[in-house]
Amino acid sequence: MTDTTIDAAEIAKFSAMAAEWWDPAGKFAPLHKFNPVRLKFIRDTAAAHFGRSGLRPFAGLTLLDIGCGGGLLCEPMSRLGFGVTGVDPSEKNIGTARAHAAGAGVPIAYRAASAEVLEDEGAVFDVVLNMEVVEHVADLKAYLRACAHLVKPGGLMFVATLNKTLKSLALAKIGAEYILRWLPPGTHDWNRFVEPAELRRLLEGAGLNPLKTQGVAFDPLSWDWHLSSDVDVNYMIVASR
Repeated sequence: MTDTTIDAAEIAKFSAMAAEWWDPAGKFAPLHKFNPVRLKFIRDTAAAHFGRSGLRPFAGLTLLDIGCGGGLLCEPMSRLGFGVTGVDPSEKNIGTARAHAAGAGVPIAYRAASAEVLEDEGAVFDVVLNMEVVEHVADLKAYLRACAHLVKPGGLMFVATLNKTLKSLALAKIGAEYILRWLPPGTHDWNRFVEPAELRRLLEGAGLNPLKTQGVAFDPLSWDWHLSSDVDVNYMIVASR
């Protein structure tokens, strides 16, 4: 199978910023601000699903972070006990992730590869993370099918992305990139944003069972992110196999 879902232009875009992944004041500053909310959601949802608790509740379980970037999710997931594999098509991103994990003493298996490569190898995981990735792939349907095959029976996949609404165009595209300058201009293509109903349909078509849709909203007063019933801009879907 070839890497038909990889968009080379998108990979180049993030490779150019690879050195800044772990700089909380750099180009990925919004992601550092967003990270605690999605981490807690993943931890709490997975703990309830697998019946786990404690300081390292996921010991013995495996997790794959597809499009892992510099490893901002991989390291805390490893500390929670998961056996973590981080995959990204960008060699530069993987280099940054490896170096940071080595410096932090966190055991993570990093690879410059794609979902299709792992699918061909027959790899499967208890949890698959697809966080802020689907809006950057060339063929969403084919990509999600490949990812679904990586989830063990009884396992979970988390997908975080952006809704395709006028509100998301105003806030996540125009506001974030051109007014607030949270992200470099051109980071996102609004035409690739996907509505929750469409994403659920694609997940079902890939053989997964969507369990929950969770909105995430930014509060300008507290200047922070929180879980919300509002899915107009950012949202996450949890699906089981």
